[in-house]
Amino acid sequence: MKNLKTIDNKTKLILALVLIAIGVSGRLLPHLWNFTPIIAIALFAGVYMGKKYAVFLPLTIMLIGDIFIGFDHLAITISIYGSIALAGLLAYGLRRYKSFRVVAGITVASSIMFFLITNAAVWVFSPLYTPNFSGLMQSYVMGIPFFRNSLIGNLFYTGILFGVYELATFRSRYKTGLVAKNINF
Repeated sequence: MKNLKTIDNKTKLILALVLIAIGVSGRLLPHLWNFTPIIAIALFAGVYMGKKYAVFLPLTIMLIGDIFIGFDHLAITISIYGSIALAGLLAYGLRRYKSFRVVAGITVASSIMFFLITNAAVWVFSPLYTPNFSGLMQSYVMGIPFFRNSLIGNLFYTGILFGVYELATFRSRYKTGLVAKNINF
């Protein structure tokens, strides 16, 4: 079965446009804070579409969304965008080891990384917290509800994206005879 690396660029472009539409909608439509598909899209693109897509897709989604939502302090925005790009690159680096455990682990690790980096950036670049260790810890404590939503959202959307793709490729292999036909759908 061909994976997305062997599929033509036109198909990748169509998939990228669909993922951008999903991601922008996920940011602009009402949702729980940080319960969005952005990191899931970065992880999916890293595993199935390649390094350029792993960075380009989520950052494009963020940029389009921020045009409508508004931009944060530049340094905080850079920490947000950088954390998301880093998640995509992490997935790209681990794509050869793709399994349920690896994907779940990358999802959790990306959520934690995003939480640690972005809350540290808020501590450093905003006047909300005192510039000492206590202020940093307060920033992390105040971010816990956002982390919970982010982690649940990342697991949810990653499960959907990877699950739908894997089911579609399995069904395709089944129809072409590459999988035993004694399995019913």
